[in-house]
Amino acid sequence: MPPAVTAANGEVRPLETPSGKGAGDENFPVGSLLISRELRPQVVSYYAFARAIDDIADNPGLAADEKIERLTRFAEAIHGGHAGDPSLAKAEACRAALLLRGVPLRHASDLTVAFVQDARQNRYADWQDLLGYCENSANPVGRFLLALHGTEAAAAYAASDALCTALQVINHLQDCGDDYRTLDRVYLPQDWIAAEAAASEELGAAALSPGLRCVLDRCLDATDMLLNEAKRLPAMLPSRRLALEAATIYRLARRLTAALRARDPLAERVAFGKGAMLLAGLGAVGAMFLGYGEGSRT
Repeated sequence: MPPAVTAANGEVRPLETPSGKGAGDENFPVGSLLISRELRPQVVSYYAFARAIDDIADNPGLAADEKIERLTRFAEAIHGGHAGDPSLAKAEACRAALLLRGVPLRHASDLTVAFVQDARQNRYADWQDLLGYCENSANPVGRFLLALHGTEAAAAYAASDALCTALQVINHLQDCGDDYRTLDRVYLPQDWIAAEAAASEELGAAALSPGLRCVLDRCLDATDMLLNEAKRLPAMLPSRRLALEAATIYRLARRLTAALRARDPLAERVAFGKGAMLLAGLGAVGAMFLGYGEGSRT
């Protein structure tokens, strides 16, 4: 039976709205070989859930209230609601994966809070407003991985949150043109745009205006500060595999911030392929041996 939802007018429509994106389309490794074989199925289930709800939130063909209704059902399913509903199979699989490893359910359901916010809000007043969004859109992913590996230290949370928020902002900057054109969604802080006498509408152009270039650079400056905090994360992790994963992602993030400073995300897609991920991974391994991840054990 295909996943479906019955609308108020009685029309039966699919609950999920797949975009066709998968783990291979992400900037950063998802369920990579650095994650142990034992834990990889849990990571895959978590990603499948996150991908499903992200696709709902980003579907330009759904009205805001319909997105919220669907996302609410996914959140309820994570906490045991709608048991046996085939339209929520990915939520049930994610719930089972979290319970199997004793991972708090909120690390999945918090994602739906952010995506509901996406349905309701398409502008962010300032940097702090954007960070508040990232608390639910990005940070739960890192906290899920920490909990999956048995790490709940507050200090690790702070560094993990910094890395995840940095990754989220990088993604916003990469997609700033597409987000504006397809969803009228702007994550660039509105006060920074105003300070440069720029306008959100300029994101529909084929290239960055001088004002928006300054706004992106200011976002990158703030992101670099987050990455300075995130650099401490690998050394805090008792799992050597997770430490290598974190170090690899950190290095990719640094490369992407440098690329975004040098290139124009309105004029071209600023992203790296699998080769760059491999090089970052090899660099992370070398850094670990030089003491960057000193204290990692497994």
